Amino acid sequence: METDFRTLPDLAVRTLGGSVVWANDDSFAERQNLILPGAAQFDESSFGHRGKVYDGWETRRRREAGNDAAIVRLGAAGIVRGVVIDTAWFKGNFPPEASVEAACVPGYPSVEEVLAAEWHPLVGRTAIKGDAENAFAVSSERRWTHVRLSIYPDGGVARLRVHGAVVPDPALLTGGVDLAALENGGLVVGCSNMFYSSPNNLISPGLVRTMGEGWETARRRDDGNDWVSVRLVADGVVRVAELDTSYFLFNAPGWAALRGRADGDWFDLLPRTALQPDTRHRFVLADAPPAREVRLDVYPDGGMARLRLFGDLTPAGRAAIDQRWANTR
Repeated sequence: METDFRTLPDLAVRTLGGSVVWANDDSFAERQNLILPGAAQFDESSFGHRGKVYDGWETRRRREAGNDAAIVRLGAAGIVRGVVIDTAWFKGNFPPEASVEAACVPGYPSVEEVLAAEWHPLVGRTAIKGDAENAFAVSSERRWTHVRLSIYPDGGVARLRVHGAVVPDPALLTGGVDLAALENGGLVVGCSNMFYSSPNNLISPGLVRTMGEGWETARRRDDGNDWVSVRLVADGVVRVAELDTSYFLFNAPGWAALRGRADGDWFDLLPRTALQPDTRHRFVLADAPPAREVRLDVYPDGGMARLRLFGDLTPAGRAAIDQRWANTR
């Protein structure tokens, strides 16, 4: 018996790091609702300034030719086995037809770069039903990073599910432990600003669920920049760094850099690099020397959801961990 593709992970869901990076219109209900976890909810008495409040994505009524569309950056790139276009609660305002395309865009592209990408059909333009889970199996063995949902001509979709198998970049599969993690013994030892939230959030477990679960600074009105310094679990070599700006849509830093030190001067781990809003960035740090402390500089200010520093303990670091354990027995 063939396995239902809906048992596979949803590569687009917000809790995995997915984001709706673009939509041509979301006049009635905002696009980010498309990838929220859980079923869409409905309150028949709920109205706002823009009209009926829907737990989904809804565009205005078109008065000209064309169609509406939204682009989702997958939280985890991979092979798509099937999609669900869920129109729950959209009964008189659902789109009669829809299609889904996919693209593979390396790195951390801008919206303009994504829009200009080469798109490939996953689900051709087809009729869909209102207030229903419209499920479509997909036959494709390629790795995709983004999907585009097009609706014809307009209307509302509650959820878009993109089920499939994660295909990670092998270059990122290195390093044995998150050397910065609070749950492993990492510690924030310095911070320039914690006006809105604690820098300890940066190294807390799990993905953030709201902007308030990250670290955010006040707006700078000078020529400086904000920073936070983390003492690692023990001496180690950082192999992969993850700088996560999830949920920081309009207040993410423009750039960031990482430096490290053992006992002496600071050395560069990641040069000043442009960041995208609402994105989990991963960087391979080639030939990094051992560090005991790592400093994250953000330019000029803003919010960061998580900082992960994956790597290996040095022999001295491992010995220190063992000794610390023995001392607490």
